Amino acid sequence: MDNTLFGYLDYAVYGTAVLVMLIGLYGAMVKKSLLKIVIGLSVIDSGLNLLIVAIGYYKGGTAPIFSQGFLDNFKSVSKMVDPVPQALVLTAIVIGFGVTAVALALVIRLYRHHGTLNIDEIKNLKW
Repeated sequence: MDNTLFGYLDYAVYGTAVLVMLIGLYGAMVKKSLLKIVIGLSVIDSGLNLLIVAIGYYKGGTAPIFSQGFLDNFKSVSKMVDPVPQALVLTAIVIGFGVTAVALALVIRLYRHHGTLNIDEIKNLKW
């Protein structure tokens, strides 16, 4: 493929990540349902993870695994991909899953207590 096309694809991935984050931000800021707010926050998390992975991508890079064939051709060390973004995203996915699970548990508890998920109605109620 043409290098110009790869350049456009890089920007497309960044744009997609920002678009996903904006969609999640819209859901978290505009919607009145607590369930939709939690889903919006989860979508923001996914977009952020996509952006971090896209930033860590290195065109033509290889996995940072040292093997005998790789060590024989030591000149290709400069083509190794930095593993920190992938490790960070993997950790963020696990933490995001836990946070979403706790938030959904709180939403269920609020629904059982108040009988509604509308944030405006819950704000006006007393415990």
